[in-house]
Amino acid sequence: MPIEHATAVLQWGDITVYVDPTEGAKAFEGQDDPDLILITDIHGDHLNVETLQELNTEDVTIVVPQAVADQLPEVFNSQLKILNNRENTEIKGIKIEAIPMYNLREEAKDFHVKGRGNGYVLNLGDQRVYFSGDTEDIPEMRNLQNIDKAFVCMNLPYTMTVESAASAVLDFKPAQVYPYHYRGRPDVSDVEKFKKLVNEGNPEIEVVLLDWYPNADY
Repeated sequence: MPIEHATAVLQWGDITVYVDPTEGAKAFEGQDDPDLILITDIHGDHLNVETLQELNTEDVTIVVPQAVADQLPEVFNSQLKILNNRENTEIKGIKIEAIPMYNLREEAKDFHVKGRGNGYVLNLGDQRVYFSGDTEDIPEMRNLQNIDKAFVCMNLPYTMTVESAASAVLDFKPAQVYPYHYRGRPDVSDVEKFKKLVNEGNPEIEVVLLDWYPNADY
C-alpha cells in the first residue's frame, strides 16, 4: 500500500509493517497501527521523527541502521533493533535482511555513502519482498535471489536513472517490481519508460505502477 514517495504499509496476516513512515499520523488514517517499523536512512523522506512521535508505536520494534539510531530521541531506544548492512534478524515471524544501499556515480556519492543506510528484504512466509531504499544499481541489488516483490527507487540526482533501475531489475528478476521513490527536483522519473524497458527485456517480470504521490498532479 503506497502512502507517499518512499513510505509504504505492508499487511502480512495480522502483522502490519510501516516502511519509512513520514507525512504525519494523518497519512495513515484507515491503516492498522504498526507492529513493525523499518527505516532505511537519515534523510527526511525516510526518517521523520515527528511522524514516529504521532503514531501509536507502543510495543513496536523499529529496525534501523546505526546512523538513524543516532538521530532518534532517547525515548525510542528500548524499541530499536539496529542492523548493519548484511545483518539479519527475525521479528514477529518475519526474517529481515539488511541490504546495502549507496550511490555509484561520482557526482552522487555524497548523497548516500556505502554502509550508512539499509535496503531491506522481508521474508513473509514464502514471499520475499525487497525495498531498495535510496540506491543505485549496485552489485548487491543485482545479485539478489528469489525476490517476489521489489520496490525499486529511481530519481535523479539522488538515486539512479530509469535505465539503471531497469537494468538491475533484469539482472535479479523479481516476479513483480513496483517503481517507487521516483520524484526528484525538478523532474519526475518516467515510470512508463521503466515498465517498457523491463518488459522488453523480460516480459515475465510484472511491472506494477501505483500512485505514490496522491497529493500531486503526477
